[in-house]
Formats: sequence, C-alpha cells, structure tokens
Amino acid sequence: MLFLYHLPEDILYLVLSYLDCQTLNSLSQVCKKMYNFTSRDVVWKRIAKECINSGITQEGRDIFPRIPLKDRVKISQNWRRGRCRKEAVLKWKNNLLPWMQLDGGVLYLSQAADIRAYQLRTDGRGLQRKPVAVYSGHREDVCRFIMTESHLISAGVDGKIILHQKQGSFSMEYSAHNQEVNCIDSKGGVIVSGSRDRTARVWSLSSNRLGECLHTIPTLDRVWSLAISPSQSSFVTGTACCGHVASLRIWDVESCQLLTCLGTDFRRGAGVLDVVYESPSTLLSCGYDTFIRYWDVRASTRKCVMEWEEPHDSALYCIQSDSNHMIASGSSYYGVVRLWDKRQTRCLQTFSLSSPTSSPVYCLRFNSTHLYAALASALYALDFKGLDSRGRK
Repeated sequence: MLFLYHLPEDILYLVLSYLDCQTLNSLSQVCKKMYNFTSRDVVWKRIAKECINSGITQEGRDIFPRIPLKDRVKISQNWRRGRCRKEAVLKWKNNLLPWMQLDGGVLYLSQAADIRAYQLRTDGRGLQRKPVAVYSGHREDVCRFIMTESHLISAGVDGKIILHQKQGSFSMEYSAHNQEVNCIDSKGGVIVSGSRDRTARVWSLSSNRLGECLHTIPTLDRVWSLAISPSQSSFVTGTACCGHVASLRIWDVESCQLLTCLGTDFRRGAGVLDVVYESPSTLLSCGYDTFIRYWDVRASTRKCVMEWEEPHDSALYCIQSDSNHMIASGSSYYGVVRLWDKRQTRCLQTFSLSSPTSSPVYCLRFNSTHLYAALASALYALDFKGLDSRGRK
C-alpha cells in the first residue's frame, strides 16, 4: 500500500481509475489522504460512463458537473434497483393532458391553457407548491411547449404558437395552424411546428423576421411529434400513420425537402407520439405500436438498430434518454413508468403511479436524482437519492 503514496498524482489517478466500486470504497476507508484521492471525479469517470443516468454521455460530456461522480454512481444503483420514494407532489381536480420541461432548478408544467413554473426544493423533497411564474395567452389547452435560453415557446389546441420571454412580460402570438398544434421544437434560430391539419411549418426567430413563416410542408398525415437534430440542419416528424406515407420522415431545415424516411413496416394507425434525438445521426421513437425504437441513419434507414417492446402491449406516450444507457418511458395505462437499459432487451424497472385509477403518463422528465411524471390528475415525483437497502431515507 505504501508504494501508492510515492507515485506521482497523475499516475496514482490513472491506477485508481481502473479499480471497481467496491475496491475504491474500501480504499477510501484506509486514511484521509486515500479518501481524498478516491473521491476525485477522474477516478470515477470510467465507472460512471457504464452506469445508468450518471450524467456522462456516450461522447463523454458531463451533464451534471456540480455533483461529484462518486455520489452519482451511488445514486445510479438506486435507479437500477428501483429504490425510490414516490410522492404525488401536485394534484388537480379536472383531468388534463399536461406537458412539462425541466430547466435547472425549475419545473415548467402545462395545466389547461396556462404554463406554471415551480421551483424545485433545495432539500430535494419535491417542489414548491406555489408557482414562481405563470405563462398565459392560449384560449384553449396547451399541447406542447419547449424551452430556449431566453424564451418559453408554447403550442396549443387553438392553433396558436406563443413566444414568452422567460424573464419579463414580452410575448408574441403566431396564428400558426388551422387546427391544434400537437408538437413544437426550436433550435438554431427557427421554430418548427406540427399540426393535426397535416402540415409542418418552419418559423423565423431572427429579430428582423420574427413570426414569419419560412416554409409550409404538406405531410399528408397528422403530425404527432417532431424534433430538430442537434446539428440544426434537419428535423424529424412523427405522424399518425393513417395514410400511405412513412410515419417517420427527416426533412432539411433550410429547403424543407424530404431527406429520408425511417422504417418500412409500420402498421396502419401505429402513430409516433414522441421522438428524441441523442446525436445528429441517432434518435429514439415510440408510439401506438408499443415499441421503443433506436435509429442510426449511418447504419440503415429501413430498419432500426435496436428495439424494446412494452411488456403489457400498451401504447407509449413519451420517452426520455440519459444520452447513454438509460431510457425512461411512459405508458398509456395505470401511470406505468418503465426504466430500460439499452444493453439488455428486458425492462429494468417498473413503477405504477396511478392505481386504481388508470391514466397515461403524458410526459416524464428526470435529472440525476429525481424522475417527474405528469398524469391526467397529478404530478408524481420519484426520489432516488439517499435510500438504504430497504428503501428508507
């Protein structure tokens, strides 16, 4: 053991980085000096990259740099084993179709025609019940909304898009579509919207052309979901699959020309309800056909490279990825949330949030310690932080 203390620090860190969790935890108890060495992020990065929801992406980017990797590896074991404290942190009387976004320490939740911003509690126990901001303007329910650095952009049943300034009172309203706007995304100075009216539209966000429609794409089918690629050069639309066109199509942002179609064997009515990009060439999709599919356009556009089937044959309303190994999905019955490890085909963990009343999970979001799931009448929080082997705080 003594020889370790005589090694240069960079060599010592390299040696420690090849050890497993159990050995590192044992070494940390030897002395204060070894505890300090074994607590550094550089020692845990290799282990963290193999853990689910540790905040380390496939490219090595760290999503949660303020939380020590050693702590995140420990919490990752709770995610894997399903150890959490479950709580309904918000309830409302009328059934809604809520959507939400997490932005740092604030959770944004749509409730009917408004979007409310709730501050997450610093002790990790849910959120403050009183909203810190309310964004209004739609005459009917909000369908989807997204966040940029400076704006909240919402789309509603009334066919409108509203651009809200996050800090301030400025807002701008677009008369966007003839029917409800089901989905929306924004990157690279544009907004892309998709509607029940069988069109997708691209809108300018530049100050001199704000609110101008740049392109209208006839999709020949209702658009349920869309996402702009991280490269900002293309976007994907997921449609209802009620016609004779592919339900997943990728379009060029500038020209709005069709670039490619994904898949060939979607059955009629197997609409795509959510799509999520992980990189410019890889994305996830889910929907009425009960599958999560992982697409890599570098390998094939005809077939997905991996797929996971919902065990109870339920439609999948929403998905989120940690950009590495974990996927979380929300099902259409009994508020079922499932965790998946991409390296295996079977579901990793299942949480039922709404028994005995059945409700879809309309949206879910997670960070390193919590998962939030929005159901028809309540918002649930699953707290994975600091639980012992019996699931106690």
